[in-house]
Amino acid sequence: MTRRTAARLVAAAYGAAVLVAGAALGIVLWHGVTRPGVALAFGLVVAVGELARVRLSEDRVGVRTTGLLSGAGALGYALCGQVGGTPAGHGAAQAVAVALVGSLVGLTPHVALGQAPPPQAPARLALGVGGAAVCGQALYGSGWLGRTVEPGGLFTLCLLALALCVGCLDALLAAATAALGSEGCYGRAVREELLARLGTVPALAATAVLLALAVAVAGLWALPLCCAPLLVMQFALCRRASVRATHRRTLASLARAPEVAGCTPHGHARRVAELSRAVGRELGLAGGELTALEYAALTHDVGQLSLAEPVPGGATTALEPGRQRRIALLGGAVLRQAGVRWRVASAVEAQADPYREQSVTARVLRTVNAYDDLLAGSHTADAAAREQALRALRTATGRDHEPRVVEALSRVVARAADV
Repeated sequence: MTRRTAARLVAAAYGAAVLVAGAALGIVLWHGVTRPGVALAFGLVVAVGELARVRLSEDRVGVRTTGLLSGAGALGYALCGQVGGTPAGHGAAQAVAVALVGSLVGLTPHVALGQAPPPQAPARLALGVGGAAVCGQALYGSGWLGRTVEPGGLFTLCLLALALCVGCLDALLAAATAALGSEGCYGRAVREELLARLGTVPALAATAVLLALAVAVAGLWALPLCCAPLLVMQFALCRRASVRATHRRTLASLARAPEVAGCTPHGHARRVAELSRAVGRELGLAGGELTALEYAALTHDVGQLSLAEPVPGGATTALEPGRQRRIALLGGAVLRQAGVRWRVASAVEAQADPYREQSVTARVLRTVNAYDDLLAGSHTADAAAREQALRALRTATGRDHEPRVVEALSRVVARAADV
């Protein structure tokens, strides 16, 4: 699927979401609210979930926020057919309206602080809740589907399957939206975004089904009990994001140390990290491998701090292999003592080895570092200088650089030059 086709489909989906939201609010305003107490209780769950929205700093997708409890509460209300043994009575329109109003109320403090999620989030919420409510009402209805799937194990499985489908479709739409603003292969960007978001879908779906079934039997008293585990999960995600942010700041400080000491040119580590990440994507790396590559590229020159005399221009690729390897090993030792993950330290240690003995991460790091050294860190290198640097890398593919990595670098550089 091309980026243009995907953009049209995403725009159509959000257009449909706006229509669903407008129609739902209009219907509720015209006909009134059925069982206001139940609607208020679920609306409060959605609002609290949005208020407790966690701000995540993901290596793969940048900064984003997630509100697991709000999604589970809205989806649970859409799937709820009974409250304490009596019919709930609300339709799909009211489910969408309650989800939207609760979401907007909970997001008000975030808007005031300038940390609100993009407007696509409420639109996706309306679309997902509307679809789940329409399908869920069919399970509770008196039609052939309601008669076929009676309350029991099959009924629970159907609700769970429906919740999972809605969660996966929401994650897919969110990933497609985010990937439209990224560079490189659109399909690969969607896969990365989807992997980052799908981890929480099972927990959200299971909690939504649990809310619907528990409220059907025990009434509204089941809401706080069922929501507690998801709040704990949100707290754990918040702690994880804090640890990852601290880890990244530590690596950024290590990356700056050789530049401050005058061992490497200004911006060299950042340039190598950005280009290495692009080349890694071109080679199909994702997730932890791509993150390790970026971190290794940021800190690959830490070993130069141990030298009595700085390398001229910081270009270690011009040194003899033995000295290159010594600097790489010293850099890896520093990273291990700093508590950096082993995959990053191993890539830094192996960056001077023959490419056949290296991991993919170390191969990309070595090639991109050599490319930046050959250009002397110039931001304004012309096409002839870039081609000369790539030609020099191609001539060294017998030992130092893997041909596949050099060609991936060539494609990335060509695309950047066309922008």
